[in-house]
Amino acid sequence: MFRSLTTRQLLFDILVSASCVLVRLALGVPDLAMAVVIVAMGAALGLRRANPQLALMVAWAGALLQVLTLQQPDVSNLAILPVLFATAAYGSRTVRWFGLGSAGAGALVIALYMFLQSGTLGGVCSVESTLGCLRNQIVDFTLVFGLIFVSSLVAFVLSWTLGLLGRTRRLSSESRAAQRQAELEQEEAERLAIVEQERNRIARDMHDVVAHSLAVVIAQADGARYVAKSDPGAVEEALAAISGTAREALGDVRILLGQLRHSQGVGPQPTLDDLDRLIEQMGASGLVIDSRELLRGEARDARTLPGQLGSGQQLAVFRIVQEALTNALRHGDTTQEVSLVLDWSANGLELLIDNAVAENTSELGTHGHGLAGMRERASLVGGSLVTGVQGERFVVTASIPFEPRSAELTGNEPRMAGAEVGEHE
Repeated sequence: MFRSLTTRQLLFDILVSASCVLVRLALGVPDLAMAVVIVAMGAALGLRRANPQLALMVAWAGALLQVLTLQQPDVSNLAILPVLFATAAYGSRTVRWFGLGSAGAGALVIALYMFLQSGTLGGVCSVESTLGCLRNQIVDFTLVFGLIFVSSLVAFVLSWTLGLLGRTRRLSSESRAAQRQAELEQEEAERLAIVEQERNRIARDMHDVVAHSLAVVIAQADGARYVAKSDPGAVEEALAAISGTAREALGDVRILLGQLRHSQGVGPQPTLDDLDRLIEQMGASGLVIDSRELLRGEARDARTLPGQLGSGQQLAVFRIVQEALTNALRHGDTTQEVSLVLDWSANGLELLIDNAVAENTSELGTHGHGLAGMRERASLVGGSLVTGVQGERFVVTASIPFEPRSAELTGNEPRMAGAEVGEHE
């Protein structure tokens, strides 16, 4: 089977092979058989990298033709060395071992042929000196044959060994390149994962800011439109609320855009201290909110419990409450009270937000970004979140622990109990 070579490699092999053949033929050949041998050796030289197996076969064919036609050793026979090199460097496992076997067999054939061509055994021993003559001929045979065989074997095996070393070096280089490529791909995958996480974080923040602000603006605008004629003063209050909400949203959006543009650190983020402002804002938009804060068990003696939550946990609590109240304003029955309970315990904070379901509940079955964002926020701080319809009320229950759960320490994703029944956003 032919190996795939670059155009440069292919042209180089063809040029070297053709040049060697033409130069040797130009020096003259005794007969046609020798010309065929020279061409065969040149062809083997040109094929050595593209098809080492075929090159070895062509070289053997040329060598056997040279022996059978009793040709003298020729400089073209040196092509056997790069062919043996190629069998070890580029050939399959079978071709490699055939190449090594050819080195031994070729050395044996060359030694015998050259010994016979030398005429060392041409003398005839007389009867009187038979033993001495035979001894001398054996010594001559051993010296000449041994010298030719060993030198040929060393040259052939050395060429084959150099090819094997080249193969090992090439495979090692390819292995290092593949490993480096794998490392680069892993680094790229990690970079993309970080980018995706950051994109999801910004998408959650953008959704929380924009969805909440637009819900407030829509509620205030609708209220102002309804009372425009009967209570002009209420219109002014509604417009002021719209203006304030829009300015606040614009500031939050500018912070997010600044993070995108300059990769700067996170700006000031809402904390638990901002919940009162959020409740007041949502109340001004038409929601009737019953907000309660409970202390249970050991938490009764901890007057600064909210401070035990980190900034990321406090942000998660704020955004969950914000999204739940925004959904209640957009999709719930605003004529009924919304319940918000912050239940502190020794382990953390339990959030319970529930609102009456509006008569038109078709949107509860849709799957948007709001509740998914709440679940992600709770999960990222080691908590959990469950949503669902219970009777005629939509309930959001979130658990935010003071310390990360053991699942996070072992690398497992926090699991959320319960099943979600429908989503507001």
